[in-house]
Amino acid sequence: MSQRREFEIAFVGLKPGVHVYEYRIEDKFFVPYGEQDFKNCIADVKLSLDKKTGFMQLKFDIGGTVEAACDKCGNNLPLQLWDEFNIIVKIVDEPELMNEQEEDPDVYYIGRGESHLHLSDWIYEFINLSLPLQKMCSEAEMGGPKCNLEVLEKLRKMEEETRKENGTQTVWKGLDKFKNLE
Repeated sequence: MSQRREFEIAFVGLKPGVHVYEYRIEDKFFVPYGEQDFKNCIADVKLSLDKKTGFMQLKFDIGGTVEAACDKCGNNLPLQLWDEFNIIVKIVDEPELMNEQEEDPDVYYIGRGESHLHLSDWIYEFINLSLPLQKMCSEAEMGGPKCNLEVLEKLRKMEEETRKENGTQTVWKGLDKFKNLE
């Protein structure tokens, strides 16, 4: 089965009620989207589709792991994925117009003639949104076996040199003169 069809759901024949779909997402899923900031993705996506008359509620549960470069030392850092996303898909006559006008990113419109939901772009987006913005070890793990100690030492030396060059100046130093104004 091609990847494109693997992430399509033919909703026309579904009875009203909740339907559950599960997907295993690995690195090959991201090839059409280009290079990513992570690798070794093993994500499990559980989709609960609640079909109603005229609309569907989709709940995506994202879990799994990826490896991303640490923002501080550059070594590979294993990261946990865990998040939940909800989308309401409404069936309307003019979906293009409605999608342009809709301000809520959790509402999407499809035409009455549509028969399939295409999930790939949503899965891609939700996995990327599940990644933390700052990818670093916790304070307790800093300098541990996962860290590049050479880079951390260079960063420490650069911070010391910067402090010496600036003396004891801090960004708040100029505010002292306003301290006792009354």
